[in-house]
Formats: sequence, C-alpha cells, structure tokens
Amino acid sequence: MKIKVLFVCMGNICRSPAAQGMFENLLAEHGLEHVVEVDSAGTHAYHVGEEPDARMQAAASRRGLDISGQRARRVSSEDFVQFHYILAMDYANLAELQERMPENGVQPVLFMTYAGAVGMDEVPDPYYGGETGFERVLDLVEEAANGLLQSIRTQHSI
Repeated sequence: MKIKVLFVCMGNICRSPAAQGMFENLLAEHGLEHVVEVDSAGTHAYHVGEEPDARMQAAASRRGLDISGQRARRVSSEDFVQFHYILAMDYANLAELQERMPENGVQPVLFMTYAGAVGMDEVPDPYYGGETGFERVLDLVEEAANGLLQSIRTQHSI
C-alpha cells in the first residue's frame, strides 16, 4: 500500500502544485516514487481544471521542476480518508480543512511543521506579489519537503 500525501493551498495553482512537484522530485531522487503517492488540491474551486500559475511554473522550471501537467482541483471529503498526510500551506487553509474534515478523516497539519528551524509556520501566498515571492515559496517548500521525507522514512521505516 502506498503512502499518500496531499498538499493543499487555496486555489491549487501556486503553493500546493509547487509542493507536489518538489516532493515528487525528491521522492524520485531517493527512489521512493513507487512507495509514496503525491497530489495537491485547493480549498476553493476558483481554478478547477487550470494548470499552475505561469509564474510558479517558470520559477519551478528554473529549479528543474516541471509542474505543467498538474491541474487544479478542489479538496473532496474522500481525500480525508484516502490520504495519510494532508498538509496545509497556511492557517486559513488549515482551518478550512479542519472545518470540512469528516469524523474518520486524517487530521490536516501545517506543511511548515516539517521545515525545522526555518522560523515560519506558513508558506505565504505569492499570487499578488512579485517574482521573488515565488522563489521564496520554493525555498520554503524545499525545506519542508526534506523534513517531510525524513519524517515519512522514519515513521514508515522506508
């Protein structure tokens, strides 16, 4: 059985696709893509069916990540039962997830809890900012992705 990880932001076009791409790349580097399944979603349906924001795609591409094949979707109630990890990018999306979580669902947590000593609880939304915001998101996502992988490897003995 695969370990399933879901990254969640608001519209599923910036932060969560970046996290999905970064984590998939990390899994491939460690030869674990057959053990861990990764997806992303948004708490809102603003961009369902759309590809990630062009600015995030460009920033990810500069780091060797191709996220162009991803399509935005909204979190479903089934996600809470199908995924082992549901990781919110910020407190607002965490609260939204907690509100929707069924009784038997996986408890969502902030993704940045895996980032160690970075000193930030949230991955800031770069949508309304400049290009440096997208780079900052990727820096934070990379840090948290490494911590998440270490945690999964320890917890599941892989």
